[in-house]
Amino acid sequence: MSAVRDKHIIVAGAGPAGLLAALALAREGLEVSLVGQTVPEAGGRTVALFQHSVHLLTELGAWKTLAPQAAPLRKLRIIDDTDNLFRWRPLTFAASEIGLDAFGWNVEAGALAASLRRLAETVPSIRLMDGVFEEPRFEAETASIAVKGQNGGKNLGRIEAALIVAADGQRSQLRQAAGIRAHLERLPQSALTAILAHALPHDDVSTEFHMRGGPCTLVPLPALIDATAAPPESRAFRYRSSLVWMLRQEEAQRLAALDDDAFALMVERRVHAILGKMRVAGPRGAVPLASLDVTRFHGQRLALVGEAAHAFPPIGAQGLNLGLRDAAALAALAGEALRDGHDVGGELLLEAYDRARRGDVTSRAGIVKAMNRSLLSPFLPVDFVRGLGMAALDLIPPLRHFVMREGVAPGFHS
Repeated sequence: MSAVRDKHIIVAGAGPAGLLAALALAREGLEVSLVGQTVPEAGGRTVALFQHSVHLLTELGAWKTLAPQAAPLRKLRIIDDTDNLFRWRPLTFAASEIGLDAFGWNVEAGALAASLRRLAETVPSIRLMDGVFEEPRFEAETASIAVKGQNGGKNLGRIEAALIVAADGQRSQLRQAAGIRAHLERLPQSALTAILAHALPHDDVSTEFHMRGGPCTLVPLPALIDATAAPPESRAFRYRSSLVWMLRQEEAQRLAALDDDAFALMVERRVHAILGKMRVAGPRGAVPLASLDVTRFHGQRLALVGEAAHAFPPIGAQGLNLGLRDAAALAALAGEALRDGHDVGGELLLEAYDRARRGDVTSRAGIVKAMNRSLLSPFLPVDFVRGLGMAALDLIPPLRHFVMREGVAPGFHS
């Protein structure tokens, strides 16, 4: 097989990053085999999709069905709720300050994955293979994996392609097989997630409380459309938000063991009842947190996307948005190579992909990790620097607007 002429790409991993990579590659004219097991999203998880991600989903035809299930994030509020002697007053960032209607939109992770899956099923150039992959081989002109059905099912054979896209998570088998060095660090925290109903409107404001164990964030979700159709006891709780609460693991385990009523009361008190009385209105989850850095984003005939390439704490909603930008950048490069008659899995393309993604990923990972460490640190100098940083964002408009634009996407201009 000549890899230069071949336009078949394998995407390994059927989560949102893998699904979007498959859709984006197919749009560029590539033939795609999407291999992976469909795994339910952890309870209570949502994703805040920034402008670039929504634009990509719109281009792929996925946003139309997702939009009614998403809530806009028109303002972001940060409250230092630590015992910091140098803590600054609460900050509120409005999307209108940088010419946007909203920074992004929040949607349940399960709804996003299901929408992308349904769309992939309609694309003729995407072959969906529900199964597990093993025995990867990366050779000079081709890459291949063996595929077996789920739960010990029958052997589905070995498939070859010009390129394999690894979207198989933090413990990527493909990354390990390719010999790409990675540093995976288990953090001393877990994230509690939940869908909450509450009495007061969120007004499209995402609120992040900075606490010693990590941030506690309430992110808007759409309210009940027809509250009158709900049972009388539910009408007082027509507004909804998602919760992401980072805590040290021992405390997270204790709170995760609470029943729904006790848990809702604990959250309500912890966020100072800014949204009134609360109740659990959907699944809950607890996710151990980790940090992942890789030495490179590619190997021979292999590209890493999503959490196979990077992972860090859920601060600032950067994780999945970075993964979607990985997929978009790789698809654009592969499409260009295909149109120019070049190798869609060759070293030149993969080096260009590495250069395109390294700065974006490294800068955001560094900022998020530094913020997380500052909240865990008991040292006064660290508290002083964090307070000084919040004061600067409050009092220096050019810095404030630069940070807001870069938070949405690298080099973003309204």
